[in-house]
Amino acid sequence: MKRDFVSFTDLSREEVLSIIDYAKKLKKDKFADRTLEGKSIGLIFMKQSTRTRLSFEVGVYQMGGQPIYISGSTTQLSRGEDIKDTARVMSRYLDGIVIRTFSHQEVEELAKYSSIPVINALTDYQHPCQVLADLMTIDEEFGSLENKKVAYVGDGNNMANTLLLACALMGMDMSVATPPNYEPNGKAVYESLEIAKKSGSKITITNDPKEAVLEADVIYTDVWVSMGQENEKGKKDVFKPFTVNKDLVLLAKPDAIVMHCLPAHKGEEITEDVFEQYSDVIFNQAENRLHVQKSLMSFLFKKNIGG
Repeated sequence: MKRDFVSFTDLSREEVLSIIDYAKKLKKDKFADRTLEGKSIGLIFMKQSTRTRLSFEVGVYQMGGQPIYISGSTTQLSRGEDIKDTARVMSRYLDGIVIRTFSHQEVEELAKYSSIPVINALTDYQHPCQVLADLMTIDEEFGSLENKKVAYVGDGNNMANTLLLACALMGMDMSVATPPNYEPNGKAVYESLEIAKKSGSKITITNDPKEAVLEADVIYTDVWVSMGQENEKGKKDVFKPFTVNKDLVLLAKPDAIVMHCLPAHKGEEITEDVFEQYSDVIFNQAENRLHVQKSLMSFLFKKNIGG
């Protein structure tokens, strides 16, 4: 049976831990897994990218496969071809599809009509590959994900949505602080609360960043203005009280770390001094995209993780 990774909840808690564990092994030996030998993976990018494109292109190559970069503007999708038709055609040529786009519904439809694995490399609703790398980074920093609290401060965007779902799934506590009217997607909040009932995690949504970071092990932030929202005038003024600065960091646990999925707008969502203080963690996050995505692709192509 075909497996996709469209939503973070497409994986179980045990599968996430297994993927992270195998990613650590691949980090030590980049050519250890050749699952994609002889396979071609299409990389559809409707949005600009640095880390996502590089990590997937390099990862597919290191696993023996052929990465094929496909700019959205050069495909018939840009001229109105049905996504389900694109899915069925690409399934005849490729062995897997990685897509970075705007609409989450389009990726769901792509996966529905595709006969090959589809990986969500970012939509307006979720960024699940980034969060896999985030969890790997937290695990590396603390030695475990157990009993950890993540505090997200900023815009209730796709990162906030995915972190909510991931923390609930993994049994981690999660608090999100946003200005009023900028809370995470209601569906993501509801689903995370339902999952948390079973996993035992505590989910909190607040408009107070100081409340959110109390006793946090991880403070997480992202840009205030996401790609495609550049015309939202006045948004930065609303978000000024949500800057991650030294005073805010001091309210978290003494050994807390600060994370950022990049790119960073220093002086807005995070001060430059805090960014530089935790730059090793932040750039380890970025590097871990490569390793965890290779582990994910190995999993999706039915390789026995760790075998």
